[in-house]
Amino acid sequence: QVQLVESGGGLVQAGGSLRLSCAASVGILRLNAMDWYRQAPGKQREVVASATSGGSINYVDSVKGRFTISRDNGKNTVYLQMNSLKPEDTAVYYCSAAWGVRRYWGQGTQVTVSS
Repeated sequence: QVQLVESGGGLVQAGGSLRLSCAASVGILRLNAMDWYRQAPGKQREVVASATSGGSINYVDSVKGRFTISRDNGKNTVYLQMNSLKPEDTAVYYCSAAWGVRRYWGQGTQVTVSS
């Protein structure tokens, strides 16, 4: 079992920044990947950023150049730095971990970007 606890969401004006954190209950080097997803009202959940234990990082096109995913292996924590936020970034953001064939989810944190 892997517990994931997110923090850092909130309300910000367009153009602002937020940093999300996701603390894992196990050493994240044991995990295949740690990802950030988001789900906006009425939309499907989408992967925003992904970081594998092998060092591969990927972003959805809509956030490239604005969001940065990073890992602190010593703290078992993954971060999502979000800059130049837009109203369309408003969503519940979820941390997710892949370990073997299983995927684990955090409880989600709300990010609201006002115009």
